[in-house]
Order: sequence, then structure tokens, then C-alpha cells
Amino acid sequence: MKFKILFCGVLLSGSLSGPAALYAQEPKEPDQVALANSEFENNFFEALKQKGIENYDKAIKALEKCLVKEQDNPVLYHELGKNYLSLKKYAEAEKAFIKARDLEPTNRWYWQSLYDVYYETKDFNKSIPIVQKLTEWRKEFFQEDLVSLYMYTQQFDKALALINEMEQTVGMSEKREMYKLQILSDNRFKKPQKEMLEDAIKKNPKEEANYLELIYLYSESNQEQKAQEVAKKLEKEIPGSDWGQVSLFKFNLNSNDGKKASESMFRVLNSKKIDRKIKHRVLNEFLIFASNNPQYMGDLEKAVNYFEDDKQVNVPKEIGKFFFSKAKYPEAIKYFEKALAAKQDDIETVELLLYTYSDSGQYSQLQKKATEYIDLYPTHARLYYFAGLAANKEKQFAKAKDYLETGIDFVVEDQDLELWFTKQLAEAYTGLGDTKKKDQVLQRQAKLEKNKSK
Repeated sequence: MKFKILFCGVLLSGSLSGPAALYAQEPKEPDQVALANSEFENNFFEALKQKGIENYDKAIKALEKCLVKEQDNPVLYHELGKNYLSLKKYAEAEKAFIKARDLEPTNRWYWQSLYDVYYETKDFNKSIPIVQKLTEWRKEFFQEDLVSLYMYTQQFDKALALINEMEQTVGMSEKREMYKLQILSDNRFKKPQKEMLEDAIKKNPKEEANYLELIYLYSESNQEQKAQEVAKKLEKEIPGSDWGQVSLFKFNLNSNDGKKASESMFRVLNSKKIDRKIKHRVLNEFLIFASNNPQYMGDLEKAVNYFEDDKQVNVPKEIGKFFFSKAKYPEAIKYFEKALAAKQDDIETVELLLYTYSDSGQYSQLQKKATEYIDLYPTHARLYYFAGLAANKEKQFAKAKDYLETGIDFVVEDQDLELWFTKQLAEAYTGLGDTKKKDQVLQRQAKLEKNKSK
């Protein structure tokens, strides 16, 4: 008995055409009613079972038997549509879901399933009215989809209007900001948007987002003077605006005002509102500026300290790479050593530091550091190479020979490194006057060079 009550509850949910309604229409013998109910239930649950084991064709046949009894039951059409969708029979699925929706238009799940069909078939135009309806149930969730659909169908005016509305109701999001920038890159939208934002600032001078958007639009249009005026107005109206400092930082750099740029940078780095990616961008721009204006190197070093807890990027290491690429070796060494102080086991940074000593001709320091790290990484071939190279440069040929002969045994499938070893070994044997070993290693070197040229 419980089984039948449960079944009727499922089938009758939101529907007036369940088995009870059907069999109340005319008197029937009790045995006939039980038999009819049993047959309907068996077919329905057979359909659920077959769908559960992915026998969608069999599930459809069982549901079609149910439809003979219940031609206007939306639950049956919804189940039928789900099976067709699983079979990727999109036209049949669409037809079944439309029938279910038309029979019970207040059921959100029927609209949702219809959207699933259009989503899978990328029919964005058909999706739009469905998603507009779905916003009645879950406004913010489906508004996000609606923005994307407007973008896909190039209805940029509608997308922009909805983005602006959502900024006021739910705030900003990275995806919507990306869409907005895409729209506003089109000159058709720039002028009216500027006017709208200028008007919005007059009406509500404490709304930070309007200033930021207007600054962006002026910057994109190469109207830097106007962008700077807006940034200064933002700073005046909202003195605590961290975002305003991002714009002022850029303007001050462009004006070659390092002192003010530095002040803005530290405001940005101190802010808890501003995303770390933007902080990285600000630091990168100040790095380039400080590289050309060495009097600000102290501010750069102080700024790097703000990233000590960065788990994703080893900032001192990246700055060391920048200075290494510019052949500014003292600065590169300082930042590589700073990076290693934070993460001692970063072998890539160790190698970068050793390359810097080598390229800058600091062979005594190169040998010292290389041998220190050999104790930590006794099978790392490149450390022996650097130690041998440094010893050769210092005319310590016996030491060089020992480092190089040991290290070359650790070279695995690296022809370039093996070639470097043989060149240094030839130099060490020459220095020691060991002509025989020198000739042997030169033969090995010639063979490696021949293989490399193939």
C-alpha cells in the first residue's frame, strides 16, 4: 500500500492527471483498478530502472506504454525527454520537454531541461527566452548565463545593460568585466558609455566603480589627460580608494615621477582589496622603471618584501631573471640569493645564481658556491661542471680534473652538458700536461660535436 501511495505522489506532483484522477472518472471493478494501476506502475518503474542502467531505448518504450494510459502527464514527457537527451536525439528531446513545459509551465525543471537541450546543441538564440524565464526562479545564477548568451549572439547592447545592472545588484565579476572590456573596445559603445559614466559620477560621486570604468575608457581612447583628471577626482572624492592608486601609479610612472609612483605602489601593495595579479603587474612596471632609474632600487627591494608569503610565484627569483637577462649581474645575484633564502632547495635558482657568477667572471665565488651545493646535491652533474669551470679559470687544474671526472659520470642524456664537460676536461688536462688524456677527451669532444650536428 505504501508503494502505491508513494508512486502516486511522485506522478501527481504538480499534475491533475494522475492515476487517481483517471480512475475516478467512472466506476470500475476493484480488480480492474488494481490491474490497471499495477500495469502503469510496472512500466513507469521499468523505465526508471532501464534509464539507470543506460538502456535508454528500453526506457523510452516503457514510457510510451505509460503514455497510452496518461497522455497528458508532464512527468512522463519529462522522463521521455531525458532519455532522448541521453541518446543525443535532440529534436525528440526538445519536443518531449516542450510538451512537459506546456502541460505544467510553472515547473522550473521542465524549463531547465529544455535549456539543457539548447545548451548541448549550442542553439543560443533559442536558449535566450528560456534563460530569461529561468531568472524568475534563480535570478542571479541565470543572469550570468544570459550575459554570456547575449555575447555569443552579439547582442552587445543587451549584454552591457545587464552587466551594468548586475554590477549594481551583485557586484563585479572577472568574467563580466572581461565581457565589458570587450564591448567597450568597440567605438560604438565608448562615447555613450563615457557620457553615462560622467553623469553617474555627478549623481553619485562616492561610487568607486564608475570612476574606474571611466578611467579605463579614456585610457583605451588614448585620452590620458582626461583619465588622469578622473583618477585625481576619485582620489579627492574617495581618499581611501586603493583602486584609484592603481591608476595614479601608472600616470606617475608615465610622468617619470618616481617618488609619487612609489607612494602609489606601496598603497596598492598594502591593500587587501586589490587582487595579487594586479599587485604583480604594478611591481613589474616599477621593476622596469627602477632598472632605468637606479635611484629607486631601494624602493624596488622594499616592494619585493611584500611578496614573501607568495606561494605561487617566487618573486625575487623572477626579478633575478630580469636583471640576469639585462646583464645586470650584481642585482641578479642579490635577488637570486634572496630567492634561495626563502626556498633553499630550488635547484633551478641555484643554477641561475651559478650562471650569473660565471657570466660575470666571479670564479672564486662560483667555485665556493658550486662546491657548497655539491654537498647538498652530490649527483647533480651541472654543479660539478661549474666547480670544474671555476677551478680551471683559477688555474687550479688538479681540482678541476677531479670535479669534472666525477661529475661527467652523472650526465644523463644531455649532449650539450657532456660537451661542456669534455671542453673543460681538455683544458684541465692541458694545464696538467697530461697529453694522453687530453687527446682522448678531444676525440670524445669531436664525436659529440659530430653527433650534435646530425
